[in-house]
Amino acid sequence: MKPNLLSSVLISCALFVPFSPGFAAESEIIVTGQALPVSMGDAAYDVARIDRDRIIATASGRIEDVLRDVAGLSQFRRSDARSANATSQGATLRGLGGNASSRALLVLDGVPQSDPFGGWISWPAYAPERLGQVRVTRGGGSGVYGSGALAGTIEMDSVGGEANGFSGSLAQGSRQSVEGSALLGGRVGSGFGFISGSYARSHGFIPIVAGQRGSVDRPAPYEQATLAARAVVPLSDETELQASLLGFTDRRERGTPFSENGGDGADASLRLVHRGDWGVQALAYVQLRKFTSRAVAINAQRTTATPSLDQFNVPSTGMGGRIEVRPPLGKTVELRLGADWRRTIGETNELFTYVSNAPTRIREAGGTSDTAGAFAELSALHGPVTLTGGVRADRWWITKGRLLERTLATSASLRNDIAPDRQGWEPTARAGIAFDAGSITLRSAAYLGWRLPTLNELYRPFRVGADATAANPALNPEKMRGAEIGIDVRPADGLVLRTTAFTNRLRDAIGNVTLASGPGTFPGVGFVSGAYRQRLNLDAVRSRGLELDARYSLGDWAVSASYALSDARITGTKAARLLNGLRLAQVPKHMASATLGWRTASLTGRYVSAQFEDDANSRRLGGAFTIDGLVALPLSNRVSVVLRGENLADKTVDTAISATAIVERATPRTLWIGIRIN
Repeated sequence: MKPNLLSSVLISCALFVPFSPGFAAESEIIVTGQALPVSMGDAAYDVARIDRDRIIATASGRIEDVLRDVAGLSQFRRSDARSANATSQGATLRGLGGNASSRALLVLDGVPQSDPFGGWISWPAYAPERLGQVRVTRGGGSGVYGSGALAGTIEMDSVGGEANGFSGSLAQGSRQSVEGSALLGGRVGSGFGFISGSYARSHGFIPIVAGQRGSVDRPAPYEQATLAARAVVPLSDETELQASLLGFTDRRERGTPFSENGGDGADASLRLVHRGDWGVQALAYVQLRKFTSRAVAINAQRTTATPSLDQFNVPSTGMGGRIEVRPPLGKTVELRLGADWRRTIGETNELFTYVSNAPTRIREAGGTSDTAGAFAELSALHGPVTLTGGVRADRWWITKGRLLERTLATSASLRNDIAPDRQGWEPTARAGIAFDAGSITLRSAAYLGWRLPTLNELYRPFRVGADATAANPALNPEKMRGAEIGIDVRPADGLVLRTTAFTNRLRDAIGNVTLASGPGTFPGVGFVSGAYRQRLNLDAVRSRGLELDARYSLGDWAVSASYALSDARITGTKAARLLNGLRLAQVPKHMASATLGWRTASLTGRYVSAQFEDDANSRRLGGAFTIDGLVALPLSNRVSVVLRGENLADKTVDTAISATAIVERATPRTLWIGIRIN
């Protein structure tokens, strides 16, 4: 992170809590730090929850791993944020993947978290220590959130007033890995706040599988840190102001020379919450991001590596606001009215076409996008029946789009593509019903969603090894319609069984479509020796499936399990006709996770079936079953020694395969020993 950005974030975070003016209050007003209560209409949707105890007690200690407890929630790649390229870490649900941009909307305390330029997620920014709970709405999440939530919504909430005092952990792991996190929180008067931070570094593992390595392959180190502060200030008996700051830095290497990538970021937000007869919440936020990435070309014997691309500066900004009002209509009727706006600004600056290890060309690509929407949602409780329905209208604008290329030696222009400004409307809606018969709840829902193409998808061509993909400034927004039916059963105390069947149809799905094979020269990318692709709108992606969730607790024992079947297939014509009927890239048909816990010990097993690396289904990534474990040995009421193990059986988890059949893997066996203060 640049010194001016990092220093301003760190100083602000350090001063934020102790000097917040609301902390001088001496009244007994109780504040929560949370948003307005969840809607009564949520009873009709498939919602999964992860509590704080689980968030801070996984073998990896990383939030992207915690989310894998919810089967069907996945990233574009199987690897986590320690070894993957940051651009491959978009989040999705219900098999609606096949694209590195997120198709599920991730929010932290109501603030959208996808990268403003590329739509991926900077997972190292979120220290589990500072989180109180996570709510995942599979499908149907678009009603009140708009663009980006077409596959669902992942809502992360910061820890509240229960974070009183100090908690944290410090651990040493395999391959000279070190990580630590800490949170210091407390109440002053009727307000509260916290400062949290985390740090992790490692020499890393070699991503390429053992039998294919050459002399250029080496461990992929990483170093990541985040610092956050949050304060909640009472303004009256029913009103509170919530203020948050977040800064992070992320440095990774991909396991060869010239393959560094990472980024820095800083966020700030203010949220006003009023819990009187009229429920009101208003949010304003700003995000600053800067990303860098280098790519490398490697010969067939993997003995030489030469630079091929240097994204030396990818700055972006996200800003927006949201307001919601809930009029007083009684205890059995709830009306939500609101509006929101989000702007993203970003560009990539990169060096390419290397000759004798030196770049000969420079590229600039980027633009601006805006979305503004309004929504209304009405829910009613009539005896055992909950009814809910809502409508939404969004206006979008894509402006200032450009793709410029010139030579470094003479500054001569090679490309000067100025995309026309565009705008349009996207109406969406959702509706649901739930019938609570005591130990059984029946529910059904239908919904529409949409996603605006990212600036990265619209304007930036890219290469991965020998393959190249051209940009497409004419991409249309993605549109999804879906329906689900489910049953929740509570046959005994402590036992909950949940089953949901769903069908989704994603129209104009943005995919990287293979158009030809090299060697050859192709429009938008130049010479290509592997596959030539372009970002195109597919006719549709159809995803149908089943989700099963179970939880059981008995005394000191607890069991949780989650399974998702997602059959996602492409409907393609014209340029995509050869993809018709094929499976969506990077989407497994089966995903499962189960955790057995006893007191302070747990064992987690996870399974992901085979999936395809590419849209043509020619490169297959094998299935994998992994086991993680954790045990905490108390030394006192507050201090424990913690032993953790990731991928205990050291299974090879394929995460990528190149045009020349070179396979990358995810995290191998990793053992940790550390101390935790509760």
